[in-house]
Amino acid sequence: MAKTLESSHKIFKSGCQVERYRLAAEGMKTLIGFLSVIAVELLQLTYLHRTHPFVPAIEILNPRQLRIISAKSPKLPKVLTVSWAVQAIPRLGGYLEHPRNTPIGIQVLWRGWLKLHDKSEGWQLARET
Repeated sequence: MAKTLESSHKIFKSGCQVERYRLAAEGMKTLIGFLSVIAVELLQLTYLHRTHPFVPAIEILNPRQLRIISAKSPKLPKVLTVSWAVQAIPRLGGYLEHPRNTPIGIQVLWRGWLKLHDKSEGWQLARET
């Protein structure tokens, strides 16, 4: 439990960068509510990546999100797993793989996650018109 709280705090502080926002109390409550949902999604994604990397990605992503990531991925594995998704999502946020294979941090995963949600929302809006 303590490790989960630590991870959640790290996602809030590093990924969400919640400390950079300067809002009045009501605005901050709304922002924290919004960011909490995203932080929980990222916590779930990183936890599954550590504990069950070969679970199908459909367990954590919806079909539209999978199609978006697949379209942006240079090479697709036969089975789309959580491990694959955790490597593919940061690329949406600008992560470039280095020869030294630097680990994916929470900030770049956060940026990719936000891009994925933006693209997913855009896809939905385009289909509705």
